[in-house]
Amino acid sequence: MISKELLARINELAHKAKAEGLTELEEAERQELRQKYLKEFRAGFRQQVEMLQVYDKDGKEVTPEKVRQVQRDRGLRDD
Repeated sequence: MISKELLARINELAHKAKAEGLTELEEAERQELRQKYLKEFRAGFRQQVEMLQVYDKDGKEVTPEKVRQVQRDRGLRDD
């Protein structure tokens, strides 16, 4: 999960970059924080998609097979 501290520091550096610019050290820190943010975001998004079940209007499950297989591998499905 993305921490409040991580977001706060990213935003702080963004505001400083707009206002007065960043030093090389701050620029490197910002890039590192961005990569960490993206990694955590992608992991969370992947987890949400892997837990997803899709149903059509008739109540029939139409979850993509790739997602079903991941769910089976994790022991979340019995079919």
